[in-house]
Amino acid sequence: MNSTASEKKPRLTTSAMIASIATEGQRVKAAPFGKALVEYAADKPNVVGLTADLAKYTDLHLFAQAYPERFFQMGMAEQLLMAAAGGMAKEGLTPFATTYAVFGTRRAYDFIHQVIAEENLNVKICCALPGLTTGYGPSHQATEDLAMMRAIPGLTIVDPCDALDLEQAVPQIAEHNGPVYMRLQRGNVPLILDEYDYKFELGKAKTLRDGKDILIISSGFMTMRSLEVAKQLEADKVDVAVLHVPTIKPLDTATILKEVARPGRLVVVAENHSVIGGLGEAVASLLMQEGVHPQKFRFIGLPDQFLDAGALPTLHDRYGISAEKMAARLKAWLT
Repeated sequence: MNSTASEKKPRLTTSAMIASIATEGQRVKAAPFGKALVEYAADKPNVVGLTADLAKYTDLHLFAQAYPERFFQMGMAEQLLMAAAGGMAKEGLTPFATTYAVFGTRRAYDFIHQVIAEENLNVKICCALPGLTTGYGPSHQATEDLAMMRAIPGLTIVDPCDALDLEQAVPQIAEHNGPVYMRLQRGNVPLILDEYDYKFELGKAKTLRDGKDILIISSGFMTMRSLEVAKQLEADKVDVAVLHVPTIKPLDTATILKEVARPGRLVVVAENHSVIGGLGEAVASLLMQEGVHPQKFRFIGLPDQFLDAGALPTLHDRYGISAEKMAARLKAWLT
């Protein structure tokens, strides 16, 4: 080993439990989901909160502190969590059920499918650590949650980018009549979209910046990465547009088709999810069915494999979803 190189490069670390993706010095908001839910529920006694032993790590502890009589700790039992939420919804309540995305999707899938979705119950499932936002390895990395949830009829799916997206999404998913699965960032969540005159609208994609060379279609924190990359590539005279798609299902097909139909641009879908079954394949299917064929079309996402454990910056580099790796791939694809 080159000891000199080892000394120069700082050891990368991350907390798998906190799993904040904010970089040093980045603007953040603390617990936007929890605070938004507390505010929304203030005059709505039908809103209840449930969790599977993860209140602190999904920011639902703020709701528990504000409304202890409306908070239900279900223990480490995700199937019970979803079944109970469904029962409460049948009685006219609006349950917000939180856990980690791996546990909410893999362990409780049948209960979401049969108890909640088949009866179109008004349950809001909000799950932390989506995709590659923890270094704990495959047991905690929900790299396939969107693929699983997209297959459930009638389930609305939301993948917010930042704190602004999250806090604006909470009242809208609450008012939506039917089940919702929302990916959740917790703790100190980056704040970016306020710089782009952005407002969350359920079911709508938004163009955050225009560009003539590349169109990036993205969701979740990959929209943040896409905006970072767009700024980086300005120095290379590469003009990058970013279309943020916070609602994965139903897809805003009209906006996507309109943007992709503009000629002469490399079209790239960037997502914090496996390249199997997520936003990329949803967009590709839409374009094929509608006969819209961009000059070049590429995916940036997580590979179809079990991912390593480790520090998040290292893993994001390894699997090509860091800003630096994204920029390099985009430039290569332009040639």
